[in-house]
Formats: sequence, structure tokens, C-alpha cells
Amino acid sequence: MTLTSPDRVLWPEAGFTKRDAADYYAAVWPVLEPHLADRPLTVYRFPEGVEGPRWYMTQCRGGFRTRRVAGRTGRPQDYCLVDSLDDLLRLVNMGGLELHPLLSRGEDVERATEIVFDLDPAAPADVLDCVPVALAIRRALPAARVKTSGSLGLHVVVPLDEPLPFAETKAIARALARRLVSETVIDRPQRALRAGKVFVDWNQNDRTKSIVAPYSLRALPWPTVSTPLEWAEVERARDVRDLVFLAGDVLERVRRSPSPSAR
Repeated sequence: MTLTSPDRVLWPEAGFTKRDAADYYAAVWPVLEPHLADRPLTVYRFPEGVEGPRWYMTQCRGGFRTRRVAGRTGRPQDYCLVDSLDDLLRLVNMGGLELHPLLSRGEDVERATEIVFDLDPAAPADVLDCVPVALAIRRALPAARVKTSGSLGLHVVVPLDEPLPFAETKAIARALARRLVSETVIDRPQRALRAGKVFVDWNQNDRTKSIVAPYSLRALPWPTVSTPLEWAEVERARDVRDLVFLAGDVLERVRRSPSPSAR
């Protein structure tokens, strides 16, 4: 498709343009597509760039195929579905920079295909403090996979052999988060309690909640990416920079290992 205003700078500090974002997504599409396929998508839009107005688009606009999901109040929302690279580039052209798929796939929107744990450190804690928490989740749930959030922390995702009702997956996540609580780990969201601790956010396991997709750009001052990791990379991380990846870093990782990584 043809981009409008392709030279518009969306990440001013990095000089990263709409064309750069489109080129990035085109390059990673083969590994990104499995994570978006047939999933309702919340799109975080920044039409004027990451320093401008922004909003989460849950009611799809722009002529995309959609999937209806009842909101928490019962009011239905028609989420976008991304069926092709052309669909994705249309979203980018609209300023859709971050991609946040829901946890259901296909027509059954009442069942989750995975359990997610969003590990969110509060200063002075940082992403390295998330590492032992992520490893503890893997010990409890060996099928777990890990990725950077592209922001402050880590995401641990457990794919399910069969979809389960959200009430069940949320209960599993809640119980494990409670077991992980310690002097440095918290399972309660109140910010006043979180200083210097890692919050294990189990509440993402809900019908209308989403988590940023692997390989999605993030709308931070620089174009960081939510990046799938090998567990060995997590285990040997010794510096915050070991767990932060920009778009260019991810393109190089994909070139070295082009097979799709499951979230």
C-alpha cells in the first residue's frame, strides 16, 4: 500500500519515521504474523508520533475484518483482525504503532489460548530484578516462554494445549503470583506498595485484556521492541542493556534466526 506522509518523524529522538516503522513491520511480518493471526487486536495509535495524542483503538475503524467481544460492561466491541501484511501497513499508516492482541484466538472469545504474567519493576528495581521471578514461573510452568516487554520489564507467557475459560486461567495466574510474593515481589497493583519491587501482574488474564505482541514496536522515546528471548539469554543477563532491543537489533536477530517464535 502507499503510505501517506512517509517521512513524518514518529520517534523524534531517534529520527524514526513512518516509513521506517512500515519497513520494520514488513521485515518482521513472517515472525509476527503467527502472533496476530485470528486474534482480536487492540491498536495503540499515535497519528502524530510518540510525543503527540494517542489512544487505544478497541472499536475497529478502517474497513478491517473484525471480531466482536463483549466488554466488561457487556457492551460489545468490534476489534480489528490483521489478516495480511497489507492490513498491518494500513494500521501503521493510521499511526497504529503498538499491537496488543487479546488472549483468545478464533471465534471462541470466552477461552484463553495462553496464560500471561506481566513482570513490572518499580524503581529502583529494574528489568534485571524480573529475571529471578521469570525463572521461578518457568520452574512452576515449564512450557513458559519469555520476552521483553519493550518497556521496563519482562513478559512470561504459557501456551496452553487446549483453550481454557478465562476464569480458570486467571485463577491459575493469581495463585502462582501469590506464591511468588516475597520482600522483593508483590502481587498487588497499588503503586504505593510497589517501590523497589517487581509486580507480578496476573490480572491481564481476562477476556478483554491484552498484552503487547512479540515483535511489536513500543511508543517510547526510542523505537524499542517487545522481543522474544531464549531462556539462556535471560539467565546470563548481567546488565539492563542485555534485555533492551531497538528495531534495528530485532531485525538483525530475525535475520540470524528467521523461524517464527511462539509467544
